[in-house]
Amino acid sequence: MANDDPIQMVRDVHEVVVEAQSGGVAPDRLLSALVALRSAREQLAGWEPELIAAARAGGSSWASLAPALGVASRQAAERRFLRLRPSLSGEATGEGRVDAERDRRAGDRAVADWARRNSAVVRQLAGQVSALGDLDEVAREDADRVGAALGDDDVTRLLSPLAAIRAHLASGHAALADRLGAVGADADRVRQEAAAHRRNQV
Repeated sequence: MANDDPIQMVRDVHEVVVEAQSGGVAPDRLLSALVALRSAREQLAGWEPELIAAARAGGSSWASLAPALGVASRQAAERRFLRLRPSLSGEATGEGRVDAERDRRAGDRAVADWARRNSAVVRQLAGQVSALGDLDEVAREDADRVGAALGDDDVTRLLSPLAAIRAHLASGHAALADRLGAVGADADRVRQEAAAHRRNQV
């Protein structure tokens, strides 16, 4: 049953199953069918997270996906997706991927709350960065991104561009770079504490 098409493999396996129900199938053919079935199952399983991601991108809610996935709740549907999708950060198990994603979300929420509480400081630093006039071309592009984010009502949009420009300021604007570093360190601490708190609550 040398075939890379999972649909054809399933058809071939089904043919063997039907024959086996009547008796008289050679053991080596049964073993070959089992190998093909495992391969087809693995390939088909790889399609599920892709379909779920496409459905979510298309506007389907977790609640609407739950019945299609054979689970009882939106939480179970999301958990299934997180367990199945390939790891973006090296987790070896499905549960590891679930925990990593929930840690990330807890951290994002905590950092967003922290940024809003410290909005005046973050926006002041962003204003100083965007006003710098002696930057090279690469640094100017990063500073322009800071300026663009400064016009957004959501202060959390400033955190990433501020972190990106910090390295460009280390020589000519060391004091400003140090302040950006302190802001980044505070955000990282808040993120780590939120993830640790979530794990302790489980």
